Amino acid sequence: MQEATAHGKHIRIAPRKVQLVIDLIRGKAVGEAIAILRHTPRSASPIIEKILNSAIANAEHNFSLDPNKLVISTIFVGHGPIIKRFRPRAMGRASNIHKRTSHITLVVTEK
Repeated sequence: MQEATAHGKHIRIAPRKVQLVIDLIRGKAVGEAIAILRHTPRSASPIIEKILNSAIANAEHNFSLDPNKLVISTIFVGHGPIIKRFRPRAMGRASNIHKRTSHITLVVTEK
């Protein structure tokens, strides 16, 4: 079975926030998934939609698959590197700020 993948690396959004959107579209047909992403008011939605469009283009160009028959077979998010910053606090102290990043992997297959 042919499958096409697309990756988004070092995305500047926390994996916990991405996971909420990913759970909505896992296992869905590609057209339905795009409709869900367009109407989901989360900051991760346009990023995931961009990766999904890339996977569709990869399937069409590299494997000559029909885009109307594609289904999201696998989609997951992993932790990327954490950007560490400091915020000044009272009495000369400082506290950590962890700016988390995500690695998103999406695989589409033909139904």
